[in-house]
Amino acid sequence: MKRKFVSNLILVLVLNFIIKPFYILGIDAEILKITELNNAGTYGTYFSLLSLSFVFNIFLDLGINNYNTRNIARDNNKIHGELNGNLSLKLALSFIYILLLFSVGIIFSYNWYEIKWLIVIGFNQILVALILFMRSNLSALFLLKEDSFISVLDRIILILFCGYFLWAGTTNTLITIEFFILSQTLAYTLTLIICIAILKNKIREFKLHWNIPFFKSTIQKSLPYALLIFLMSIYYYSDVVMIERMKNNYEAVSYAHGYRFFMAFNMVGYLFAGLLLPVFSKMIKEGNNVSSITWLSFRLIFLIAILICASIWPIKDELLFWRYEIIGDNLLHSSRTFGWLLLSFIAISCNYIFGTLLTANGSLKQLNIMAFTGVFINLFLNMILIPEYGSEGAAFASLITQLFTLFSQIIISYRQFHFQLFHVGGIQLLAFIILTCITSYTIHYLNLFSTIWYINIITTLIVGGVFSLILRLVSIKDIFKLVKSHQNELI
Repeated sequence: MKRKFVSNLILVLVLNFIIKPFYILGIDAEILKITELNNAGTYGTYFSLLSLSFVFNIFLDLGINNYNTRNIARDNNKIHGELNGNLSLKLALSFIYILLLFSVGIIFSYNWYEIKWLIVIGFNQILVALILFMRSNLSALFLLKEDSFISVLDRIILILFCGYFLWAGTTNTLITIEFFILSQTLAYTLTLIICIAILKNKIREFKLHWNIPFFKSTIQKSLPYALLIFLMSIYYYSDVVMIERMKNNYEAVSYAHGYRFFMAFNMVGYLFAGLLLPVFSKMIKEGNNVSSITWLSFRLIFLIAILICASIWPIKDELLFWRYEIIGDNLLHSSRTFGWLLLSFIAISCNYIFGTLLTANGSLKQLNIMAFTGVFINLFLNMILIPEYGSEGAAFASLITQLFTLFSQIIISYRQFHFQLFHVGGIQLLAFIILTCITSYTIHYLNLFSTIWYINIITTLIVGGVFSLILRLVSIKDIFKLVKSHQNELI
């Protein structure tokens, strides 16, 4: 079982670090470039509508997936009854979600063409939610390889399908936002069908089961968690909607240029959270000290985030030009926005550690108060900054919000677990930041090793990694310790 776990963990990491970033920067970013060349502003509208669909995404789950995984993992025989009841609740929530999106579209004065896009995007989100629900059953049944495959199948389909039209010599006039949205519909539908086919061999039948008391009980138990996710979704995704509504869709495109890279980098934090949640949950339940594993995880993700930010920052304009072929004021504006997003990425990466810890601890009241305050800060700053600074102002507002939530979570964690705030070795961390920034500056601006930007990025990452080892901030042994902790808690 341990061997199976380790091989699956490696498979998940490889698939997620290769397939998903390639999709974001290869397919999504290429469609952004082409659609903006063909019909400027359309991607900005799409990006705004997609962000709006994410804000209300919690209404598609309400904590059902976590409940389902935990319940069925304890007793696999429960899948025959639980799956159908939860599936019925999912479908009911999906209907409410679509009505909610339609109502918000009307309130925000979208035209009928944009509302049509919003509904189709919402339908795609429903398909994604159903895939995640089916995957929660695969995970609970310990069908680990199947779950790993399904986790990237939709991206593989999109890479193959969209990639053919993007790079097979066809005319770029075929590449439109409608084409992209419907391509996602195709990929999600095929993925859901394959996922259901895998599960069908493990259960008696798929049958809707309308159990109102069960629905009420599930929703009541998940409300604090659902409220937290909803509040966090507001300050994560409302920026783009406010940019498009308060300025225009061109400004939303400027935000999207850097945001594509931000999402690719964000895979690191997302994977850390998935790795740590079961570890923290079991350690807290058994009364074990979580200080060591928390600060180890913090050091690892902080070092990775600093390395990425320091290696990208000096050539962020070159990177955007290489990917989108934008020039002049548009490039300068997008580059500045990207810079604030890079700094925000550092804070968000660290938020994954402490947010996961506090979620595992059940500190939802404190997290909800923090999130509510974060929403207020984010909306207030956006209303002040977006009218004058556009996407740059929104990215700066995001940075301030994420820094606030990070420091709040550290303080809450300190009070809950009596952490030593300087346990991580503050002097070593500061020395690492300074040395890495100086190295990045020397390599990029003085062309110490090469004039080719991607070689300079690789060089900065390697030298920064050596600094982390010299300063004893992290070691290979530490990484194995984290993986072994995850392994021991699940096996």
